[in-house]
Amino acid sequence: MTEERFALARERIEEICREKGADACAPFDRYFADTAAQVCLFADEYIFIREGGLQCADLEILKAHNRALYADIFPDSYVRSYANPVYAVSELGTEYGRLLSAAVYELRAMIPFAYEQNVLELTIRMELFIELYTAFSVENSQYLAAEKEGRDPQAEGLTMMPPVRSVREILYGFVSDYAEDEMVRDREQNLVGRDDYLLSVTMQADLQDLRYLYATGEYIGDNEIRTAQYMNSLPQEKIALMADTFTEGFRKGFEVTGKNLGAKKRISLISHIGFERMMRRAAENFAAMGKTCLMPRERLSLFCLKAGSGTEGGDPNPQYRYDHREDLALILDDVLMNRMLEALSAGYREEAEEIRQFAGPAVLETFGEKPFVPASDPALPHYDDVQQKLIARYRTKAGRLYNEAVIGRNRSFTIISFPLPEIGGRGIHTPYCVIEDPQKAYGEIFDAVIRINTLDYAQYAKIQETIIDTLNEADTLHVAGRAGNKTDLTVNLWKLKDPAHQTIFENCVADVNIPVGEVFTTPVLKGTNGTLFVSFVYLEGIFFKNLSLTFKDGLVTDYACGNFAGEPDAEEKGRRLIEENILFHHQTLPMGECAIGTNTTAYAAGRYYGITDRLPILIAEKTGPHFAVGDTCYSDDEENTVFNPDGKEIVAKENDFSRKRFEDPEKAYFGCHTDITIPYEELGRIEAVRSDGSSVTIIEDGRFVLPGTEALNEPLDRLTGAASAKKA
Repeated sequence: MTEERFALARERIEEICREKGADACAPFDRYFADTAAQVCLFADEYIFIREGGLQCADLEILKAHNRALYADIFPDSYVRSYANPVYAVSELGTEYGRLLSAAVYELRAMIPFAYEQNVLELTIRMELFIELYTAFSVENSQYLAAEKEGRDPQAEGLTMMPPVRSVREILYGFVSDYAEDEMVRDREQNLVGRDDYLLSVTMQADLQDLRYLYATGEYIGDNEIRTAQYMNSLPQEKIALMADTFTEGFRKGFEVTGKNLGAKKRISLISHIGFERMMRRAAENFAAMGKTCLMPRERLSLFCLKAGSGTEGGDPNPQYRYDHREDLALILDDVLMNRMLEALSAGYREEAEEIRQFAGPAVLETFGEKPFVPASDPALPHYDDVQQKLIARYRTKAGRLYNEAVIGRNRSFTIISFPLPEIGGRGIHTPYCVIEDPQKAYGEIFDAVIRINTLDYAQYAKIQETIIDTLNEADTLHVAGRAGNKTDLTVNLWKLKDPAHQTIFENCVADVNIPVGEVFTTPVLKGTNGTLFVSFVYLEGIFFKNLSLTFKDGLVTDYACGNFAGEPDAEEKGRRLIEENILFHHQTLPMGECAIGTNTTAYAAGRYYGITDRLPILIAEKTGPHFAVGDTCYSDDEENTVFNPDGKEIVAKENDFSRKRFEDPEKAYFGCHTDITIPYEELGRIEAVRSDGSSVTIIEDGRFVLPGTEALNEPLDRLTGAASAKKA
């Protein structure tokens, strides 16, 4: 039945291609002609794969197919593509342009479904396009018929296009009608693991034959090709070291928190295309633990309020993703939001027992691309004030539903990062080293990251215990910037009732967050005041310049960034960027974490190779003090008893919000947690201040000065020595 629907839809869209949009009114004919051609391309790819094209075609043919599928959003093409809402608005008007560009965004979700041979998902999107086309062509035909018969079409209330509300209702109906089906599919891919396409490619393909990359359906650029080639060049011992560190971190995450990994069945592997050799070893490691792996794919769709975490390929144009991040604003209301939440809840209930067997995600993050600074435009859809509250409420409720379904306190995770070849650029030219060959530069950086990810667990545990012992005696923590950094922040700390057996800070070594190198706590909100400033930081895929957050009693009260300096309305654009990507449409957020990063090896590597601005937050947060806005690190896990390696129980796990988790859970959590790090070179002082006003300095002018932490300065000293040697 679905195949018949697919065939009929394909036939109709092919007719539209031949008509070249002739039945639609003039301003829209090219939109429908271009979009019909795109949809036919996606449908043809489904046929190509169904008929064995992936097995028969050579590498160059598959590469040509891949480029064709993504060509319209390449930067050079995007300026005149209806996938670009700015262009669509300029051609079709604000309201029609935004809605019809959002439709193109949804239609582009067909690409991975073509590779997964999911004919239903293809068909419903093809039918969406036909419904939109029909709405325009019918209105246009009636208008022209009236003119032909000598009647005044305008006097009869006829126009050459449907009312905007009709176009909006088509998109609204599509999302509402299929919300439950999409939630079921999402659940099966992310938590249950049926029809796991990407995992089958990872485990079964000949990884030496790079044609396998194109079988994923993801965009394959230079980074993905060179990553796979580099992985293939490594000895098995190095692949094993990378994968074993990764999977052992996941196992330790259960062990150190006293959770029972043996009671779980499934783990999701989240990676970047090109790392399949490492992921295959990781899946084998988890299988040896008695676990089945899933490999969910990142989806870009109107059904996703935010692009979900999942395995992904290259990004042909980050501006495209940015431009469509709030497309749902075009149709979102309270009814639709509740419909989506109901669908999500029903999906979790349907297979509750299976979902409880989910152990959590093991995530490989990548970094190294040129930092993305988005271009903003008034044409882009934006959530209004009412919708922002709906989105914030949705994120909170969706987070609660997820944690109730998987029983969040019984799950864990691990995250590790590796660089992409782009980080080698045109070689390395820094005050510390020069490497002309980009491939050699990449290899050296990659090896440096492996060293960072495998630092001595025991050494760091001991040094960090020394820092924690000092912090446990403190009333507050004071942090001040230098060298233009405007940070002046006082963080109120928990007061211990039993210092002999309790601790405020967690001694974080390499388990869930790889690499080692931080001590962290949940701040006391009242009495946490001041300004947090950082000259640059990479958050949620966006490069922020001169980011500043002001806190009063632990809550964000003001914020700014310098991303749009020199542009009209620069201040307002900067605030909106923060609202969307740090506050996530909450009016304010609390400081959920206060931490001191101790991984000076990572910091020194960033400076040595000139990649400080490319380091992911997972590594960057270990290279100085960092502060998270949003939930605490212990969200939905407060009742689990956690101990540091010295046997002391960590007690600073909740704040004034998460304390509401029993009587008013919707107000307890925010569904977000964003770390912001001050690098050592911008750090003037960190001091533990006692209740009597005396203090102990931990870091001064970017160096550790607390007795017992001197070893942390050794990588900094080697960096200074490298600079001196190069000058000599």
